[in-house]
Amino acid sequence: MAEAQNWGNRPTVIFRSQSSRGGRVHRMRRDNNRFFAFASICVLSAALMAAAFQAASPATLPTVPAEQKSELPRVLVFSKTASFRHDSIPDGIQCLRELLSKKFTIDATEDASVFTPTNLARYKVIVFLSTTGNILDTQQEAALEGYIHAGGGFAGIHAAADTEHEWPWYGKLVGAYFLTHPKPQTATVIVESKLHPSSTMLPDRWTRFDEWYVYKDNPRARVQVIAALDDSTIDGANMGGDHPIAWYQEFEGGRSWYTGGGHTKESYAEPLFREHLDGGIRWAAGEAKITLAPAKSAP
Repeated sequence: MAEAQNWGNRPTVIFRSQSSRGGRVHRMRRDNNRFFAFASICVLSAALMAAAFQAASPATLPTVPAEQKSELPRVLVFSKTASFRHDSIPDGIQCLRELLSKKFTIDATEDASVFTPTNLARYKVIVFLSTTGNILDTQQEAALEGYIHAGGGFAGIHAAADTEHEWPWYGKLVGAYFLTHPKPQTATVIVESKLHPSSTMLPDRWTRFDEWYVYKDNPRARVQVIAALDDSTIDGANMGGDHPIAWYQEFEGGRSWYTGGGHTKESYAEPLFREHLDGGIRWAAGEAKITLAPAKSAP
């Protein structure tokens, strides 16, 4: 049973328990109800915050497998031109992405400002894909030299030999400068060594269509020749009977590989030429080894 009384200026509801002996009166103020409601909310909020903190604890966060944390080695494909521009460059870039993307992260650019010491240090190998003309300023040249001296890799494709003719150090890096070429035609390449990753898959005599460069001088004394043109099978590309067309070298602390092929769009769809590129670039990146020649048996 309830009745209203006035306690001070606040109305109070008095509950009389009819089951209590002596007619005990239980008085409950509405202010007390509010207090208990507020306290309950605080307790609930504290419990929720504690649960959220525990869920965010580093001990309960999911971990990333180690293989997902590791980053693939990087390749820089550079195709800037300041002279003749090959329409096969996009095909070449696509080819390299198809060949290398499972092994490397590929960055393709024509922006020479990426040639800084800090940025180049991110790459295992720099590929010059049919670059032409003077494409780097003096600071960018110094960055490339420092990169090679620190153990970096260089791979030159086709017109990489028609680049930076006024920078003698680059000529030594690529191996030889372009001089001229006859019209594109089918010719036979003599594979001189099958120990290099870029030649293990090639036949002894490799006949294919391309634009065949004549170089200003013969690089054989400075590099390890992988393959040479059979000049008797081509019109207008005579280098005196010794015509290197693909080679490699350890150079001033780094690695350099070059192939004269790659003028045509169709080159980048040829299975053997694609394997040739793949092996050469992986070697320049330090990711593929040269096969040791078998030891000669004693007489």
